[in-house]
Amino acid sequence: MKKILLITVGAAVLAASEADAKVISATPFADNMVLQRERAVPVWGTADAGEEVTVAFAGQTKATTADAAGKWSVTLDPMPASKESRVLRIAGKDNAEEIKNVLVGEVWFASGQSNMECPIWGPNPRYRDAKGAMMTAMTRVPSVRFVKIPKKWAVKPSLGGKATWRDFSPESFKAVYNNSLSAVAFYYALELSGALDVPIGIVDASWGGTNIDAWTPRAGYDGHPELKDVADYPLREKWSKSMKKWTITAIHQQPTALWNGMVAAWAPMSMRGFIWYQGCHNSSEAKRYCAKMHALYDGWSKEFKNPALKLYFVQLAPWKSSWFDIQMAQAKFAAEQKNAALAVTCDVGNSWDIHPNNKGIVARRLALHALKRDYGFNDIIDDSPALKSWKVEGDRFILSFDNASTWYYYNDDRSAPKGFEIAGPDGTFKPAVVVNKSHKGNYSGKELVVKATGVAEPRAIRYLYSKPWIGSLYSADSALPLGPFELRDSSKKQ
Repeated sequence: MKKILLITVGAAVLAASEADAKVISATPFADNMVLQRERAVPVWGTADAGEEVTVAFAGQTKATTADAAGKWSVTLDPMPASKESRVLRIAGKDNAEEIKNVLVGEVWFASGQSNMECPIWGPNPRYRDAKGAMMTAMTRVPSVRFVKIPKKWAVKPSLGGKATWRDFSPESFKAVYNNSLSAVAFYYALELSGALDVPIGIVDASWGGTNIDAWTPRAGYDGHPELKDVADYPLREKWSKSMKKWTITAIHQQPTALWNGMVAAWAPMSMRGFIWYQGCHNSSEAKRYCAKMHALYDGWSKEFKNPALKLYFVQLAPWKSSWFDIQMAQAKFAAEQKNAALAVTCDVGNSWDIHPNNKGIVARRLALHALKRDYGFNDIIDDSPALKSWKVEGDRFILSFDNASTWYYYNDDRSAPKGFEIAGPDGTFKPAVVVNKSHKGNYSGKELVVKATGVAEPRAIRYLYSKPWIGSLYSADSALPLGPFELRDSSKKQ
């Protein structure tokens, strides 16, 4: 099997190369990289002002001239996927870069806080994927490449330096054992590789305990006057207690700080989209989280110059406290943004561990969205059941859903699914149960019929609002769980 050379660029070597070279390509362009297929591909960098720059790859040659600030950019025409190892050559008057072993396929980013950062394998047994040791030892897919971006915050976009692209191999994962690839990103890339049989590039920009604001470019706040106070937050180089505000409790949590430090150098790289797992740190401001998700998406879409950019993200999984309000905000954003989709994980949480270690199922649910929406797998059902219509008959709610023609429940003790609550005219919610006929965990009927003992006139119903918040009710069509929701009968006074 062909081995990919692992290259680490030290600060001293990089500084020397920049001093000697007049033409320098941007951060993403390094040996072993993957370029996005079937889309125009920007290639950019710096040179002497007025210097002519030529870029050649896969039979294409593009030329340009560096502007007065020394910046240059060309755009390669869309290319089909290719596992052929080729050279991307970037030449100026006195020097040339030859970027080797370049493939063409699908490129994705993975970003967010600790549940995205949680590594496929690493030294902390309480913070890694449960199957990571096995998976990193047995996975050898040379056409899947990854970059783990170092943690860095900045008050201005941090440009320069070179990425280190590695293949999916035991040697690569040993090389980054102490700072390994996100487990969600690992499984996501593997799922796409297996389904599509094209090269996959996954770029991991994640940092535990961070808020959504730090990852949002300033351009994302345009058109969101309700977030003007966040957009106007002044970034500072040194931390003081007076800077603490909202969910900003450390210097690297300042709005835009992580976009500047970890992502800005990659824009406008051509990519299909990004996967996102975040929200715990912003759970105290659920009322603004939907708007902040819009700002995040708008910012990334603008900076990557991709109005069709996809954002597939994870709804928070259960833990020891309720995430209900922010889960509702996440669902609201998914319903509003046509290029986004939500992966429901109400069945995979852990009440005593905020980092549940089964990341494979999370990544597969994200991959369902990509396969259905981007890659033509039309037979896939990628969305969890979504409430379509409802009515009240006597003392019960009758609920109809999209993406579910039959139902089953599955849990450890074989008990009927918990989590439904119904309130009457007094507004007091009481535990409710599904009363459809059932046999060995399977429910009859497409609709769910739910009632609560002692509530003769139902006015409101909710699901997974109360402890333990764990879902165990699934669509038999897709095996995807019903996620948290609530509704009130507004036609009648409470």
